[in-house]
Amino acid sequence: MTVPRSTLRLQLHRGFTFDDAAALLDYFAALGVSHLYLSPITAAVPGSTHGYDTVDYSRVNPELGGESALVRLADAARAHQMGLIADIVPNHMGIDGAHNAWWLDILEWGRHSAYSRYFDVDWHSPDPALRGKVLAPCLGAPYGEELEAGRITLQFDQDAIRFFAGYAHHVFPICPADYASILQAAEHPELAALAQGFTALTPQPADQPRAEDARKTLREFIAHEHGMPAIGALLATYAPDTPTGRERLHRLLERQFFRLAWWRTAADEVNWRRFFDVSTLAAMRAERPEVFEATHALILRLFSLGVIDGVRVDHVDGLVEPREYCQRLRQRLSEIEADRPPQLDGQRAYLIVEKILGRGEALADDWGVDGTTGYDFMNDVGALLHDADGAAPLTAAWAEISGSKRSFAAEALIARRKILTEHLSAEHDRATRALHRIARENPATRDFTFTAIRRALGELAVRFPVYRIYPQSGIRSTTDDVYFNQALDAARQALPRADYEVLERIGGWLGGKAPDEGAAQTPSGANAPAPQRRTAPALFAQLTAPLAAKAIEDTACYRYGRLLSRNEVGSDPGEFALSLDDFHAANLARAQHFPHAMLATATHDHKRGEDTRARLAVLSEIAAEWSATLHAWSTLNTPQRRVLNGNDRDWAPGPAAEAMLYQTLVGCWPLDLDPSDEGGVKALAERVAAWQEKALREAKLRTSWYARDEAYEAASRAFLFDILAPQRRDGFLQALPEFVARIGRVGALNSLLQTVLRLTSPGVPDLYQGTELWDFSLVDPDNRRAVDFAQRQAWLTGSPPSEQLANWRDARVKLGIVHRALTLRAVSPALFLEGSYIPLSVRGKLARHVIAFARRHGDAYAIVIGTRFSATLLDADRDVPHVDPVKWEDTVVTLPKPLGARALFDWLSPAAPKADDAGELLVSDALSALPVAILVEEGVPRG
Repeated sequence: MTVPRSTLRLQLHRGFTFDDAAALLDYFAALGVSHLYLSPITAAVPGSTHGYDTVDYSRVNPELGGESALVRLADAARAHQMGLIADIVPNHMGIDGAHNAWWLDILEWGRHSAYSRYFDVDWHSPDPALRGKVLAPCLGAPYGEELEAGRITLQFDQDAIRFFAGYAHHVFPICPADYASILQAAEHPELAALAQGFTALTPQPADQPRAEDARKTLREFIAHEHGMPAIGALLATYAPDTPTGRERLHRLLERQFFRLAWWRTAADEVNWRRFFDVSTLAAMRAERPEVFEATHALILRLFSLGVIDGVRVDHVDGLVEPREYCQRLRQRLSEIEADRPPQLDGQRAYLIVEKILGRGEALADDWGVDGTTGYDFMNDVGALLHDADGAAPLTAAWAEISGSKRSFAAEALIARRKILTEHLSAEHDRATRALHRIARENPATRDFTFTAIRRALGELAVRFPVYRIYPQSGIRSTTDDVYFNQALDAARQALPRADYEVLERIGGWLGGKAPDEGAAQTPSGANAPAPQRRTAPALFAQLTAPLAAKAIEDTACYRYGRLLSRNEVGSDPGEFALSLDDFHAANLARAQHFPHAMLATATHDHKRGEDTRARLAVLSEIAAEWSATLHAWSTLNTPQRRVLNGNDRDWAPGPAAEAMLYQTLVGCWPLDLDPSDEGGVKALAERVAAWQEKALREAKLRTSWYARDEAYEAASRAFLFDILAPQRRDGFLQALPEFVARIGRVGALNSLLQTVLRLTSPGVPDLYQGTELWDFSLVDPDNRRAVDFAQRQAWLTGSPPSEQLANWRDARVKLGIVHRALTLRAVSPALFLEGSYIPLSVRGKLARHVIAFARRHGDAYAIVIGTRFSATLLDADRDVPHVDPVKWEDTVVTLPKPLGARALFDWLSPAAPKADDAGELLVSDALSALPVAILVEEGVPRG
């Protein structure tokens, strides 16, 4: 199997291509990375900065250099003993503009298109205006306004020989069945003759070849010098600047297989599945064999050729049946393993999935995957850095500042209701209709109304504790039932008694076992028609997943600000801290079930950089001081507040948003930024302003993406720039960096611990581009900025990281630790890829400040020891993120018995600590040079 020792994630776009990545291979190889983990490589919407808006699954993105450049990168990587992992996007395609041929085809031919079953479209909408059509919610204003304003026009594509409705950059092909009437409208004899080729044409597949023949004749006509002028005159008859032309255009549009609509209609009326609530991304039906083959042919071919070694599946929870999808993908990859180049023959593909797991939720072991992309580890290691003693005082402080005593769970429930009502109403309706059809099939339930079912289903969805269920053949598993029953009980408590029977029936229809399968508690399940038994649970799962993502990640996390270091993708801000025992338990479980899962601490989707979060975690150790600081800064900056609507109590940005702004500034303030550097401070303010704008809109309280309050946003931005203005140099602009300096060393120590834990815990460590140095980034696009790889390459040396501790502000110590740890993984790959995980006991005065574990493979060991909660341990007169060794006093780590009295050395420093005969190692010896240590026995070659 091609198991990466480590991966390095690269965000590709036209400004950073395959060739750009290839030019850096010497550095990546020297760093110790075994595989480059590439963002999506298939053709995307031109100019895409992320690649998740695929428009053509059959081509490598030409903006990245195309397939030839990808092959060059793969060959060069192989020469460096490295491989490639590709990110794939099976759940959705980009449909913005005129770049997706499959989508354009269904706009042109409707359900008669060869691709009509590729996209998840409800062609049988209950709305007569949408029956047999797709909603096109792209207009910037209501349809009538845009039509009258002349912004919707009939146009002609001379290359494709296609009439289309144009709006801004959007293209909506007119069905060729209407070409006859269009051509006849100009009363032009030659056009009228050409119309005969399209006369009596229908959208049926059998007629479509005749349309292509007629297009050829039309092409010959426009090749003449008078051809396009005649077409121009024809289009003028449909010009919307006259009542006649506007009415003619409107009637033509009404006959098409699309319905142009204001973008605001999507939430309530869209009749095709989207990615979350994004109306420029249309969901695919990857569960259909022909769709799977068409969307995966390129990736499978690249694997068979040895160009890539594995894949990362984006948003697996969006698929109808993730289990079946992953099993099919594993099978197809396995079938072609023997076709790979001889030197790669027999190597099993590396296959991971992007999946958010709730606390206690486990990835099913029958999917055929190697694990997740690492959000679960990012959550675990992040929570480990937080001192549980800070939870109560910070909770009280947030309640006082925000004026709300709501827990995060309560905030999330409010957000779920808002998202379901305002953003996913159409998806809610679609799932309800599936259940309503089931109800109508049974005399006992035929009087259950659509509204009653919708009400009960909505309550069940907002109470669902994890992303989704994974039914097999429409039946929930025992694991599904654990979470489903939690939601069922919570919904029952919230609904009126009159809805109880409807709720219980829904519980049966959504994957409950049939009576002959022993499910007497859900007697109605078996009454569902066979197709609906699979459809209804799938639609429910595809409702709860985006509901959870939009409500928690994109709403509640921007409303609840107790401590923003816990407001991260894959995390539960209601879970403040994780104990050592629980961290060890999670690592043990991963070692047992998914030893090759990814371990991430930064991603292209993170809300705050790994070092931003590590610094903010320090606030959990100094909760009282931080609470006092918040109040002091708020008082200090009161004069900069912007009063709104003439009401002194209504000001921007508001108390909660102001408190979260201060946390953000503390978290991302660069270590080398002098407050007197006006240009540097302004550049930081611009970055934070972009975060603030996004945060305020995602919170959906005073403003949102759907309904902007421009006055409030402008006032909030002005507040930010005012508090960072040069004239505040003796006020807030002095207090802020002074506070950052107060906690900066502790934050850096947290970062080094987090780095070592990622590089040594069970799994495959993933390095996000550039984070080998400090990563004080914010949410995208800030976390996708260009990386100065030249600087990193220049700073990469073979010297021990401990030599750079004194220069910790420039992050070379972090770079050194990454390099040395990855080198150790290369020297002893089995120790980390196959080795067992052994938690080690720590005792003594400062035992709670130490984490220790061993990795073992055969007779080989690596001992990992790190410092925690150092805010009270660091000396003010020692400007390094390192606890003075004498402070550890009697604190010892008990090593595995075979290591008693053996000679050890620290892979990260010149230290050579030695345990006593009983195997007890003084922490003061182990951590004499750095706050972290990786100890190995003599005989392991140093990197």
